[in-house]
Amino acid sequence: MRVTFATEAAPGRPNEDFVAATPDAVVLLDGAGTPAGSESGCTHGVAWYSRALGSTLLTTMTQTSSPLIEILAEGIKTVASMHDFTCDLTHAGSPSATVVMLRHSADTLDWLILADSVLVLDTADTAEPMVICDDREALVGAAHRTTMDALPSGSPEHVAAHRAYVETLRGHRNRDGGFWVASADPLAADQALTGTVPAHQVRAAALLSDGASRLVDRFALTTWRQTLDLLDEHGPAELIRRVRAAEHSDPHGERWPRGKALDDATAAWCDLR
Repeated sequence: MRVTFATEAAPGRPNEDFVAATPDAVVLLDGAGTPAGSESGCTHGVAWYSRALGSTLLTTMTQTSSPLIEILAEGIKTVASMHDFTCDLTHAGSPSATVVMLRHSADTLDWLILADSVLVLDTADTAEPMVICDDREALVGAAHRTTMDALPSGSPEHVAAHRAYVETLRGHRNRDGGFWVASADPLAADQALTGTVPAHQVRAAALLSDGASRLVDRFALTTWRQTLDLLDEHGPAELIRRVRAAEHSDPHGERWPRGKALDDATAAWCDLR
């Protein structure tokens, strides 16, 4: 694979996304931020967690052919061991992240998704790409975001409603009937979506955090097909630039209600041709 990627933090705070790649493997994580005023039980923070887990996963992916679920479970366990003696990993707000893993071998392309980042595969036999996303968090969250979405983004009332929304969702995290993310429990890896496709059937792949995919799935300003064409012609940085332009055009969330007016955005483009 030829891999290019770009990542950009939302202004004014650390980037809680993570992306890294080798010619045969790509990992993208989107850390679940802790709203101001909320506790996490961890002294390290979400950005640390995303980097620790992401680098651990990529290292293992390049050294073993084990199933991606097993690699993720071991990675979660390894990172938990890095801070279980200093932090309360039983806390409902313990750092967590979405995970997308992609591994290319001689004949196959293996993928894994946990939580709401997106994998888009440009397949040779269909005009429309294959879009893979774990939407369980969105389905749970839909019942709890009405108040937040009705308020202007950035207002004190919206900030408070967003904090309440995040804390409510913590009660549904990593449990049956809720949604699953990478955090402290390696059993969450068993809930990941996985698949394998013949490598010759895939022209390219895009890995997107939800801060990058919002150009399609929240703002509806482009299609997945057009997004793949954009990445192919102009690269991941241009996709993020267009996301930022859209966000700045609607600073108060009037056109597109959302928890974060500007979000960390990360995109990786993998060319297999």
